[in-house]
Amino acid sequence: MTQAFILGAGLGTRLRPLTDQLPKPLVPLFHRPLAGWTLRACMDAGIRRFAINTHHLPAAWEGFASEGADLSLFHEPVLLDTGGGLANIRSWVGGESLLIHNGDIFSTLDLKALIAAHQASGLPATLAMRSGGGEKRVALDESLTRVTDVRHLLGVSKGTHVFSGIYCVNPEFIDLIPQGEVVSVIPAFVELAQQGLLGALVMDEGHWLDLGDRASYLEAHRTLALDMAIHPDAIVEDGAIVEDSVVGPGAVIGRGAVVRQSVVWPGCRVGPGADLADCIVCSSVPATGRHRSADL
Repeated sequence: MTQAFILGAGLGTRLRPLTDQLPKPLVPLFHRPLAGWTLRACMDAGIRRFAINTHHLPAAWEGFASEGADLSLFHEPVLLDTGGGLANIRSWVGGESLLIHNGDIFSTLDLKALIAAHQASGLPATLAMRSGGGEKRVALDESLTRVTDVRHLLGVSKGTHVFSGIYCVNPEFIDLIPQGEVVSVIPAFVELAQQGLLGALVMDEGHWLDLGDRASYLEAHRTLALDMAIHPDAIVEDGAIVEDSVVGPGAVIGRGAVVRQSVVWPGCRVGPGADLADCIVCSSVPATGRHRSADL
């Protein structure tokens, strides 16, 4: 499998005001856009060809790339939802299978294992599942290899596992989705599950984080160790204190400022003497004064 579709068109309403600055998949996680981590994980699994759908702040995607990646952007003036977005890239997909990855997910799941399981199954689609860490809205059979219900729409079960937002499909899966319509991918999942043709692989090893809201975004920076917390290109002036925080490249922490359990985006500034805790500094306006649990 050499191609992947990254869902990047969501509005990111739960992450506002961060997503007033950038589309959700471009919000930085340890100095790199979230979509950049996804791209790297996919490339480590052998994928080189990528499609990304866009909607909110599409110009922000200009210049987004990774060395060795063939990247195509598909702008949606009207949001097509998860199914419509996939149907919209039907001609790009061609006759090859592909991996699909939600744009607001960070994971270290073994994508090679998912791809291998999908290819071995011969099924139209295979979903990466988790035993916990989110809402259990997908039911699996006793073998844990087939989906029997999704969102209780078939009346079989309210759910036994968490859908990771990562899955593999063959081209025939896209044929189940109406072309040119605003539609979720869920009806196609339900149709296959009803026929016993929706595969699953339980993947509980590694990190899997939905960074869709502020709390989960901050928690990811506190629990992961993906890079140096203070980027070498950041400037921390004399007398400033930075504790349990992530400071991006080009960011400046002013003289005498105190920054605790916070995230300062690349290029942002914390003014001299500022006192921040549990904050996200993400705008072009320098953060000044005393703030707690604020987005600045």
